[in-house]
Amino acid sequence: MSIVSLHSVLLVVAVTHLVMASVMALFARHKIQYLSIASVVGIFGAAVVCVIPFAAVIETTRPAMLHPGTLMGLMAFTFLQSIYPLGVSMPGYLQWKRMWKYALPVIILTILYLFFTKIGVTSPNYYTWKELGDAFFTLDMLLRAAMLGVSVYYVVNILRLPRTMLRQPHVPGYLRVYTTFLGFISCLYLWVILKFTVPLFEVWVILFTCANVYMCMRALETLALSLPQPAIKTVEEAPDFDATVAIEEDKEEDFNEANLRRFECLEYWMQHHRDDWKDYTFGRDQLCAGAGINRHLALQCVRSQGYNNIHEYINAYRVAELQRMISYGEILGIRDCLDAGFGTLKTARSNFERVTGKTLDEVLANKLDA
Repeated sequence: MSIVSLHSVLLVVAVTHLVMASVMALFARHKIQYLSIASVVGIFGAAVVCVIPFAAVIETTRPAMLHPGTLMGLMAFTFLQSIYPLGVSMPGYLQWKRMWKYALPVIILTILYLFFTKIGVTSPNYYTWKELGDAFFTLDMLLRAAMLGVSVYYVVNILRLPRTMLRQPHVPGYLRVYTTFLGFISCLYLWVILKFTVPLFEVWVILFTCANVYMCMRALETLALSLPQPAIKTVEEAPDFDATVAIEEDKEEDFNEANLRRFECLEYWMQHHRDDWKDYTFGRDQLCAGAGINRHLALQCVRSQGYNNIHEYINAYRVAELQRMISYGEILGIRDCLDAGFGTLKTARSNFERVTGKTLDEVLANKLDA
């Protein structure tokens, strides 16, 4: 049963990483920072695929302490874990030359161990700390100790990542959370190498996968927030609200048509009640009451047109008003931006940047200097 369990865990982990790699590779076409994640997550997935055929061997034959195979895997995993989170926020941080230099200890130790194994240097298994101590000064054991030392060096770098990222103000907060958790997982992997048990190995694999899923989902969330907002469409004539009600009552009519009619009602109301939503206290309840649509249906119709919620829809109008005010010279200072209906400058800045892709301060400075 435990063999089936290990095999199932490895299969799910491999598929999860390969799916994440495919999705991130697709989005890397639009944002190059995701190429680092796609590449390394793909390597993790491929590595787990290679381990799956040995699931029965791992279960029935307990790997020895500091086994050379697991040590090489440890070096490779910790090296990759210590560099690829940086690809999201600092894509130019690790150039190829610098990257090869950083990976040189892994490459040299792997080649040396394979070479000495090829020429006949024995690779005995050690199962107790006493056996490790008795063989400590042999060439085989010194190479293993060197591999463990390099892995510890990479783990230390992983633990330093959150502090490194704190120095970068533009680094998203989720990366600091992720790298902190990654450091804990890497320490757990060190213990797996020293004292291997199948349940502990499964726990590490599952935690590692959960951490990567969290990081990929948050990265995609950041990308989704930067997608262009739906365009505001001018509605000249008041929509026939009775027709919308008729569509709701006739279940054979197109559901999307009813949402479109409701959305046109909202658009018409927003475009003819500018003074109302330019008051920062204006919100969802006032809009629904004014347009005569309940909150559930209003949320349903704005989502059908690409908005996440009603507040986002209202703020889209405020951003458009802010752009108009800037272009017409009605904004003389940053505090004047609140006249577009935003309650705070922080809200104005975040919504303006999300909708336009430009910072409010930069646009305003360019306009005032012109």
